[in-house]
Amino acid sequence: MNRPTTRSTLARAAALALAATLAAGTFAGADDAKPAAPAEVKPSVNPVGAPTAAASDPNTLTDQEKADGWRLLFDGKSADQFRAYNKPADGGIGPKWEVKDGVLSQPGKGGDTITKEQFENFDLSLEYRIGKGGNSGLMFHVIEVKGKPPYDSGPEIQIQDNVDGHDPQKAGWLYQFYQAPIDAKTGKPIDATKPAGEWNQLRLKLDHGKGEIFMNGVKYSSFEIGSDEWNQKLAKSKFAKWENFAKAKTGYICLQDHGDAVAFRSIKIKPLGGK
Repeated sequence: MNRPTTRSTLARAAALALAATLAAGTFAGADDAKPAAPAEVKPSVNPVGAPTAAASDPNTLTDQEKADGWRLLFDGKSADQFRAYNKPADGGIGPKWEVKDGVLSQPGKGGDTITKEQFENFDLSLEYRIGKGGNSGLMFHVIEVKGKPPYDSGPEIQIQDNVDGHDPQKAGWLYQFYQAPIDAKTGKPIDATKPAGEWNQLRLKLDHGKGEIFMNGVKYSSFEIGSDEWNQKLAKSKFAKWENFAKAKTGYICLQDHGDAVAFRSIKIKPLGGK
């Protein structure tokens, strides 16, 4: 039967209700504190020790980069660490190359330019801006052979306008060897480039023949020069019988003139032992 409600009964009921509420809140809070399901993991943009894809100021090094051993090959003011390919060592860059507004550029047909210094193992980062429909390239371990272009010896990472360019080898691909990974959604190679006229960051890490290529922070490929896989790809390429191609263990870094307007900035390098 129903009992008459008393003040003490009401007090006990209120206390029990409050305790239940606090207990419920405690457990609800515990559930809320559980970590949420992880978000979709995107490609690593800034591997430890590497320059960021969006640097603070062009042609500068952060304190961390300096501490990690990075140095500038182009500071936005002088191209004195570069010279024309197959030209006198003290001749400077080609006459159509210029340094202006913090940029090293040429309007097309300015000649290939190389570093004055040779490098063996290194981490290299640069930003490039390609003209509409334009084509250029970054080559490494280049040696100078009279009458031969720099790609006679140096493997090339393609630089081009992926929209209006005409070469089937896309920007960031190791020419005729390695392309960007396939996008599962489209079934086509990933394209992490920005449009012609905008700055893109290209990074190459090379350590005792083992290399990695990044485009705007997205890892495009890993390779090992001289490996079975490399040699199989070499045999199928146009370089198969070129006696100088990819033979040098050290060499110059080359910015290619392909007859189109191209510009570079924030060219920085971290030697990894050797030269």
